[in-house]
Amino acid sequence: MLIGLISDTHIPEIAKALPSRVKEVFSGVDLILHAGDIFIDSVLEELGTIAPVLAARGDDDYPIRDKRMDEVQNLTLDGLNVYVIHSSQYFARDLIQHPEKHNLEKAPDVVVFGHTHRDVVQTVGNSLLVNPGSATFPYYQLRPGTVALLTIKAGKAKASIIQLQESQE
Repeated sequence: MLIGLISDTHIPEIAKALPSRVKEVFSGVDLILHAGDIFIDSVLEELGTIAPVLAARGDDDYPIRDKRMDEVQNLTLDGLNVYVIHSSQYFARDLIQHPEKHNLEKAPDVVVFGHTHRDVVQTVGNSLLVNPGSATFPYYQLRPGTVALLTIKAGKAKASIIQLQESQE
């Protein structure tokens, strides 16, 4: 299974639209997970033309009332538990290291988080921690940012960060 990961799009506050490369990078994905700070539901509509979309609610998403969005997404995908939140890396790590504090029976296999605008792919214990960064405002800079691709196959998860900046050739 191939999953597109995106976060912190901040449209239309920061950018007027998703970077055009998002459609190219996400072409062929089975699902898109947005880790919050969407700002307007038309972003979910646009992503939904590529693949089915689910989103975690960001701290700036409270005006959005879309059935694809919830405070967290706790999913089982190809046998792995994937938890999607809009929170800090510290909270994401705490989900893995202390699942009982969060009413989880065990640590998620994958935690996808947003909020920081910084891309991360890291193994913590037996879990994968992924922040796709911001597609429109990486490191709080106005430029094309990053998304991620998550591959789940044979009970294993692997993620890679994709730069949206067009190459200068």
